[in-house]
Amino acid sequence: MRKKNIRLIIGIILILVMTALFAVLPKIYNNNFLLFNIMLYIALAEGLNLIYGFTGYLPFGYVGFFGIGAYSASLLILLLHVGVVPAILLGGVAASIVGIILTPLLRLSGAYFAIANLAASQAIYYIISNPHLESITQGPYGIMLSSVYDATASYNAMLIVMFFAFMLVLFFRQSRFGLSLMAIREDSITASVAGVNVVLARTIAWLLSAFVAGLCGGVFAWYTSVFYPETVFSLNISIFAIVFVLFGGAATLIGPLIGTVILYGMYNFIGISTPQYFQLIYGLLIVVLIMFLPNGVVSLFKKVKDYVP
Repeated sequence: MRKKNIRLIIGIILILVMTALFAVLPKIYNNNFLLFNIMLYIALAEGLNLIYGFTGYLPFGYVGFFGIGAYSASLLILLLHVGVVPAILLGGVAASIVGIILTPLLRLSGAYFAIANLAASQAIYYIISNPHLESITQGPYGIMLSSVYDATASYNAMLIVMFFAFMLVLFFRQSRFGLSLMAIREDSITASVAGVNVVLARTIAWLLSAFVAGLCGGVFAWYTSVFYPETVFSLNISIFAIVFVLFGGAATLIGPLIGTVILYGMYNFIGISTPQYFQLIYGLLIVVLIMFLPNGVVSLFKKVKDYVP
């Protein structure tokens, strides 16, 4: 119990420090776009961590929820003149509704789930970018939200979404619900025999994960104000979030945070300074890490693992 309480305190302090840091950084560092993207990927990595880290389901099509959130929020603003903040929240709800529709995919496992999830996200992309739906989704011609553009407010909205994603993961990490999810991940039959409602627990984690991605998509649409279907349904978004979680360490609060800060920082630094070697260096780093630290950077803290939030 004492270790759990200490881990909770460390987690809360970490969340408050990171939130305060990103709230202050725009005043001393003028690259708000980079800061926004770091927060975006931290939130996405933590959201993906809810389903992958705690249940073992790897959603290669996670970007589908992101795109649904971006388009739902934007169309609510443009077509129904809904306020920006309610539209973003409803974007998250829309992503969760799509998650409910895709719930049967949870009957699959391993590569079958990953491929089916990826196919679903691509199907959503082709529906939204269909030129015949131009009157509703603008088809392949993209969305423009210049009438509601507000860089400062959207930056702060991303800060709140990141904080929300942190709190969800900390709850999973500290609660009996999170423990039951990890029991399901290790052996779902044994967990079921022990009294865990496997289907319900997996579904809740799946929908919360989708909700976070939908919120991220809605705020991203507000911040950029102009985007195309291939932008918000780019598979690179899923790949980045997955790699950041694997690099830092799944099923922890700090793992996706470390992975995003280090890898996204390197992605920007190497990509600008030596772009010709970027993919080589980045790929080698990831291969070496997975070979020698398959459980991520947090596995370096074995001696204090019970205190790692």
